[in-house]
Amino acid sequence: MIDNFAQLNGIALAYMGDAAYEVFIRRHLIAQGLTKPKRLQHVATNYVSAKAQAALIDLMETDGLLNETEWDYFKRGRNANSHTHAKNTDVITYRISTGFEAVFGYLSLSDQNDRMKEIADWCIKQVESGNLKHEE
Repeated sequence: MIDNFAQLNGIALAYMGDAAYEVFIRRHLIAQGLTKPKRLQHVATNYVSAKAQAALIDLMETDGLLNETEWDYFKRGRNANSHTHAKNTDVITYRISTGFEAVFGYLSLSDQNDRMKEIADWCIKQVESGNLKHEE
């Protein structure tokens, strides 16, 4: 566990969370038999794009998936000042996805691996069941 994760800003948490979430997605896709890099990247976009992550946050709120602490970390990431944003999405969607990633960063850095897996598995299920409004 990293001792100072609670003091990290939302961008640093999102940086870590982006990588942590993507590992879950890549493992899942490889386990599904996807091995060609171009195809992997194309399919992964349905899970890891800013639009997909923003749609997942909407579903998390509806389902009551996140606890109060996790929502606090989401807000920290969402409200973080970033001088950049993705070329393919608007600023609001990008900020929401940064909050999504910050939750995974918090869970990863606090060694809550079971909880992180639970949420990642839930996200995978939502994408694969076609529940996302903003799929690409």
